Order: sequence, then structure tokens, then C-alpha cells
Amino acid sequence: MAESKRIMISLPNSLLQEVDHLVEMEKRNRSEFIREAMKLYIRERRKIQIRENMKKGYREMGAMNLALSEVGLDLDMNALKRYEEKLAECE
Repeated sequence: MAESKRIMISLPNSLLQEVDHLVEMEKRNRSEFIREAMKLYIRERRKIQIRENMKKGYREMGAMNLALSEVGLDLDMNALKRYEEKLAECE
């Protein structure tokens, strides 16, 4: 394990009792349990942040894609109009 630093934390008695119960069941010590819980919390926070960033990106890309499709639709409509005008000239 990398260099460690000892810290003090305060927990409500009910939470400490739950931790101690889990520690006993898993045959670990409090430090191992708290370390793993903190790693899990950090990992989950990163996942949430990544999902939020992806949602934001998809929203932004969706708006850009909509704008581009509307421009393309306008261009297609103009091309269609010119084509119909040329057909009308041939009649």
C-alpha cells in the first residue's frame, strides 16, 4: 500500500455500530472498511460526473444536429424549388 496518513473522524454511534457489524462479518478492520468505502464513493462520483458530462454533450450535439438538419432541409427545399421551376420551363 502507498504511504498512509492517520486521520481522526467522528461517526454517530449508530453508524459505527453498523460498520463494526460489517467489519466483523467480513473479517476486516475499520481502516480497510473505510478505505474501501471511500474508494467506492469516489468511483461512483466519477461515474456520475461522466454520465452528466455525456448528457450535456448529447444535448449540445442534439441542438447542433437539429440546426444543421434545418439548414440542410432549407437547402434541399431550395434545390427542389429550382428543379420544379426548370421542369415548369420545359412544359
